Amino acid sequence: MAALNYKVIGDDMQAVVLELTQGQAVKAEAGAMMFMTSGVEMDTKMEGGLFGGIKRKIAGESLFMTTFACHAASGTVAFSSPYPGKIVPLEVSGQTLLCQRDAFLCADREIELDIAFTKRLGAGFFGGEGFILERITGHGIVFLQASGAIVRKDLANGESLKVDTGCLVAFEGSVDYDIQMVGGIKTAFFGGEGLFLARLTGPGQVWLQTLPFSRLADRVISASRRSVGEVRRGRSLLGGLGDLISGD
Repeated sequence: MAALNYKVIGDDMQAVVLELTQGQAVKAEAGAMMFMTSGVEMDTKMEGGLFGGIKRKIAGESLFMTTFACHAASGTVAFSSPYPGKIVPLEVSGQTLLCQRDAFLCADREIELDIAFTKRLGAGFFGGEGFILERITGHGIVFLQASGAIVRKDLANGESLKVDTGCLVAFEGSVDYDIQMVGGIKTAFFGGEGLFLARLTGPGQVWLQTLPFSRLADRVISASRRSVGEVRRGRSLLGGLGDLISGD
């Protein structure tokens, strides 16, 4: 089967547009499709049966996967990310990729999506993603979604990288993944980076995101609370002024 012809469009609100030929097919998360032409037909099913659907749900994905197959001479289908950031195309050629929950957007039909359990207790409890990661295998192209910009690091054998757990998008199966505590007590509690960092040891490639969606959500919630407090204080001040005026 011919390789997928695709184009990632947009800057901070990206989409991937795939040009399919007859017989080609891709699969995607339910609800990820942006548009498709008349030459493409979609079919939604629970891949791997109920057990496969439950595993995907545990990994942060939907119970159902939708397949988009081209039955005409050519067809186009596009998928978009649900939040600002980048779409990362990765070529899978028999190796294993491990990625954060909710990272999967769409992929070649030959790509397999499964769950992976972290090997170490510390990584499971404090790794930000819990015990569950997504395992991607097979042959073809997979498109991951990430928040902010993407940074790729190529780790040599034995080379280590310490990463904020929320900034980790994906890493090759050859990379060792563990969690370690941040410095001393003062640094851990007042350094602003949390209590734990992910430690990634090569060989292999690692993909990071500059703005985890959870961090963005925390800032939005915090700003909203401040705004509500300011509005309430403003109303109280206006009420007090009104009482003074009416008292005169």
